[in-house]
Amino acid sequence: MPPPPNILFVCTGNTCRSPMAEALMKFILAKHGIDAIVHSAGVNAMVDHIASNNAILAMQQENIDIKSHSSRQISLEMLVDVNLILTMTERHLHIIKTMHPTANAFTLSQYAQSSGDISDPYGGDLETYLQCARQIHQLLLDSIKKLKEDLWKA
Repeated sequence: MPPPPNILFVCTGNTCRSPMAEALMKFILAKHGIDAIVHSAGVNAMVDHIASNNAILAMQQENIDIKSHSSRQISLEMLVDVNLILTMTERHLHIIKTMHPTANAFTLSQYAQSSGDISDPYGGDLETYLQCARQIHQLLLDSIKKLKEDLWKA
């Protein structure tokens, strides 16, 4: 049996959007009984920082705990080892494609067949984080069928 697919979410500092996307994807996949490796990193991350307080609080409202999250800086090795890279913005996607031109990478919105960047809630109030989390959650739900087709081909 092949190893489970490996999915990487990318944002800027890896303390807000991508940790929330990682946690929400793990939650959604578990509900669907789907096995995958899901993680996150940032294009400009300070290594080993915890998730922002409002990201932690936003995820707690979904009964998801991200208190143990530790930020990671994106690396070429990381990009080579994944099956799918989902970024929060076009800028993040451009950085990934510059680092690894053949990477299987998309913005999360593109992958969910939507459009637009996911705004950075950093420094915002809890409601800003909750709105961001809801947007990410919906895009993930919208992309689950495509994920199954792309990564778990029968």
